[in-house]
Amino acid sequence: MTKVAYILLCHKDPEAVIDQATHLTAAGDCIAIHFDKSANVESYRQIQNALAGNPNVAFVERRVKCGWGEWSLVEATLRAVNVALVAFPRATHFYMLSGDCMPIKSAEYIHSYLADQDSDFIESFDFFESEWIKTGMKEDRLIYRHFVNERSEKKRFYRHYEFQKKWGLARKIPSDIQVHIGSQWWCLRRPSLEKLMALVRRRRDLVRFFKYTWIPDETFFQTLIRLVVPAEEIQTRTQTFLMFSDYGMPLVFYNDHYDMLQNQDFLFARKISPESSELKAKLAALYLAKGETFKISDEGPKLFKFVTERGRTGRRYGNRFWEVETTLGRDRELMVLVCKKWHVARRLLDSIKRVTNVPSVEFLFQQENVELPDLGGIESTLEKRHRHRRALVRMMFDYFQSNRMVLCLDPQGLDLLKDFYGDRSITRTLEIQCDYTEDYLKGHATRIGLVGENTTEETFDRILPTIRRGIDDESDAIRDQRFENYYYMREKDEFGDHIDPLMAFLSVNPDQARDIAATPSLFAD
Repeated sequence: MTKVAYILLCHKDPEAVIDQATHLTAAGDCIAIHFDKSANVESYRQIQNALAGNPNVAFVERRVKCGWGEWSLVEATLRAVNVALVAFPRATHFYMLSGDCMPIKSAEYIHSYLADQDSDFIESFDFFESEWIKTGMKEDRLIYRHFVNERSEKKRFYRHYEFQKKWGLARKIPSDIQVHIGSQWWCLRRPSLEKLMALVRRRRDLVRFFKYTWIPDETFFQTLIRLVVPAEEIQTRTQTFLMFSDYGMPLVFYNDHYDMLQNQDFLFARKISPESSELKAKLAALYLAKGETFKISDEGPKLFKFVTERGRTGRRYGNRFWEVETTLGRDRELMVLVCKKWHVARRLLDSIKRVTNVPSVEFLFQQENVELPDLGGIESTLEKRHRHRRALVRMMFDYFQSNRMVLCLDPQGLDLLKDFYGDRSITRTLEIQCDYTEDYLKGHATRIGLVGENTTEETFDRILPTIRRGIDDESDAIRDQRFENYYYMREKDEFGDHIDPLMAFLSVNPDQARDIAATPSLFAD
């Protein structure tokens, strides 16, 4: 009989943790809780007192102060796993959760599903061959020692990193392992987890190696599982449905997402809004329901693949040292034209080139096949363009022999925009805010592969609000930065309202701005 032991790492919102543990154990499952040692001690006591009489709840007493990207997250997980293995000897599966996760299927369905599959569910992709890491450090995560937190001690982190590179202090990856990578939201069978924990006790050299890698919670379990479980028994996927906006922030699920969530081919979802009391109540009731059937749609995996492939880009990484040392030039002006509808931006760009003769480039950071000069290979792939963004733009200024240039950028490129504003050059932004009809959003969803010819209107109705919200979130994120020299044009505004932002953005006179604003069929789909 299937019995799930949930491994919960949390650090806030004691009421939500209490509710989560109470709901998950109500169906006969159990939970081991690690509450971050650096969090409020009164919150921890509140959780302990509220759950003290529940025999299906166990706590990690020797807690760890956790930090993003550190070994401490792996250490906290290992301690919670050890507690769960001892406290719940009848548990057949162990499922990693965060405090933002909730089930989107009934316990009855989850138990039956796990029993039928008889597999371990864990994202475990080849570290070097896969494209799971989109930008930033890759091999350097492993071969250099990372002693401090990248977020809280950024300067020290990169100073240590540069020092090791300068003096050739790279270390070797253990020769008998092939490093794998994936998300930390896994579900493992008991025999698999017991073998993995035995390996941890036996191979302290592997623990020492991963302890000083960067973001080891994405590589430690993902690598070790391959050493103890045959490949055919591993399903390289997570059972937790999570989505990211195009600028890398996790998409939050609200009350109106209930129907969409329960039809996805996943068992849990992350992140559920703390304010969505109606959604949380429905999901809690669903978990305890009997005889429920679920119509699994194809859109969930497509959406998941789409948003993670695009949304993870640049999400986890600060400025690399070679970016900090590369400047576009103090006297140069970079004008960034931001627009979700690429054809609208291209029309405006053509008018800008015609009127001003300022060199311009289309979506070089989002589109592979953009006409670019030969710059020695730095322009050859999207990955290289992102990695060497400032160097690439500086070389293009040199190529055009100009101190002014216009670039087109999709709103998902917030990390690029922030980087350019951090340079000593002058950066100006003009955001074109378009209207999005339902037909346009349907066409957009079809073009990017989220839906197909046979997708039902009901499915469209469920995913269109999510797509529209993602577009709005991108624009909001840009405005929230309060960039200097930020201007906008809105489709709904009058023709005359476009003159001033164009004048300020391009430093042109009123007649030139009026000529550009008169671009024929500018906003037409």
